[in-house]
Amino acid sequence: MNQNVKTHLHSHSEAKVQLFGEYLQKYLSIISNDGYTKNINLYDLFCSQGIYEDGGEGSPIVALKKIKKTYFSIIKNSSRQLPKINCHFNDIDSSKIEKLKDSIKNKSLHYNYIGNLKLTSNDYLDEVDKLSEHFKGLKNEKAFVFIDPYGYKEVQAKQIKNLLDCNKKSEILLWLPIQFMYRFSDSGTPDVLKNFIKELNITEKVKSGENVWDFIKALKNGFQKYLGDSYFVDNFSLRKEENTVFCLYFFTSHIRGFEKMLETKWEIDTEQGRGWEYSGNTPTLFFEQKTNDFEETLKTFLSESKKFNGDVYEFTLRQGYLTTHTNQILRNWQNIGILDVTLPNGGKARKGAFYNNYNNYRDNNKRVSFKIK
Repeated sequence: MNQNVKTHLHSHSEAKVQLFGEYLQKYLSIISNDGYTKNINLYDLFCSQGIYEDGGEGSPIVALKKIKKTYFSIIKNSSRQLPKINCHFNDIDSSKIEKLKDSIKNKSLHYNYIGNLKLTSNDYLDEVDKLSEHFKGLKNEKAFVFIDPYGYKEVQAKQIKNLLDCNKKSEILLWLPIQFMYRFSDSGTPDVLKNFIKELNITEKVKSGENVWDFIKALKNGFQKYLGDSYFVDNFSLRKEENTVFCLYFFTSHIRGFEKMLETKWEIDTEQGRGWEYSGNTPTLFFEQKTNDFEETLKTFLSESKKFNGDVYEFTLRQGYLTTHTNQILRNWQNIGILDVTLPNGGKARKGAFYNNYNNYRDNNKRVSFKIK
């Protein structure tokens, strides 16, 4: 791998860190005000040096800045008990940890009254095993784990599952160098990648894929099937140049957190969250994903059996879209007369009343039903 990667923050990494930071701020704001959580624990297992030679800020610096912003703008003014926000930054290269420690001190990025700060230089495999055990004991606590490896040989699907399965208190953001994985999946596949693909049971999907986007989708679907329907999986792709693609995968058991990550992805407005245009025709996305079949997929979903607002809400998010996107399609279908929206008593719902949101999903997920004519 290019040595320059270790000393300079490249453009695709800036976008990656931006997504991480923007979502982290939303995550902290929601969890800090839930009236239940006493500790929020952030883990960055390949944190690197924090500030690069070109002045770029890596994930630990961005995280600490977001924590300070959240604390002083939201948490400190809350009448509720303040949760502690604890940070654990790890990198096997001790020299990077020393640089990070100096940057945190020089920039006054951490205060003990906000939470604990732990800096370590341990092997990722040891750390991820320790966390899996530690998470089993979490009660009034939440954990957010950022895994940004220098390659992919250390990462295994079972690690993700182990971290998620422990009381369902954690969320994970995983960064994978898709361009290396896809290139080697085509020919001369190293054993570590073969094992990774086999673990997700996507060998045939990978073989039949036509491009890197098929590979990304195969990984997402593989993770979803491997983890099961109790969890939500999404990906965020970043394309640096024609044949260089990176991808973030997000994992959670909480649909509200999942929706917030999707909102963040679309707000950043790159690749997967860019180019939504709807005027009654098929919407478009950039690059090889010139067209997408979300409208047709939604129509098929509603045609299969009776579906309620809660079903539509969850389906929308699992497809990687927002409720605003679905509601645009539903309104168009109503206008052209191919959609019926019905109340529990059999009467027609008010036009445009789809109740396709989290509050109704949580409190009344069968408020209306949908039928394609």
